[in-house]
Amino acid sequence: MKTPILALACLLAATVASAQDARLRGALDQETLAKVTHFVDSARVESLPVDPLIGIALEGAQKHAAGARITKAVQDYLGALRAARAALGPDATPSELTSGAGALLSGVSSDVLRQLRATNPKRSLTVPLVVLADLIARGVPKDTAARAIAAAARANARDDDYSALRRFVEQDIIAGASPAAAAMLRVRNITGAPPDDEPVP
Repeated sequence: MKTPILALACLLAATVASAQDARLRGALDQETLAKVTHFVDSARVESLPVDPLIGIALEGAQKHAAGARITKAVQDYLGALRAARAALGPDATPSELTSGAGALLSGVSSDVLRQLRATNPKRSLTVPLVVLADLIARGVPKDTAARAIAAAARANARDDDYSALRRFVEQDIIAGASPAAAAMLRVRNITGAPPDDEPVP
């Protein structure tokens, strides 16, 4: 027999799931809904974050993307969440898994995530991984961005340092610097040394 607390938790989980399903039902055609719901349910069973999957589906629907494209995007993100957990470990938080998936989808390898976890096993990697994906989105070559974040991690950079790195790189790019050069310059400012095996911009 379920305890009152466990029963309440199950009820709340069911209520949240029902609300999420309602959002999808109102936005997707039946075929796409069935496929997306399958992926969302799989993530829920595996204790992976489901909100990013629902968000991707809803964003696709808002942009009038084809059902096949929405399904593929959700499937790819679920695969990235699984890969992020494999790289970051079973104790990774939902926010770490979400940011890790974003980094993987940006083109970095699982090895980058594993190395970051090994470097900072007790610290949250959410902000470093978000900044890594953001640097790549701003045009920094993925290898350069990965080395910059790795150098910051080795220097025990704080979340504020990573945020400053992102902000200053953005400013340098707007001012005309190449994304790679901007990343190299700004990570030196934070760590006092360039990343290992500094690549040519």
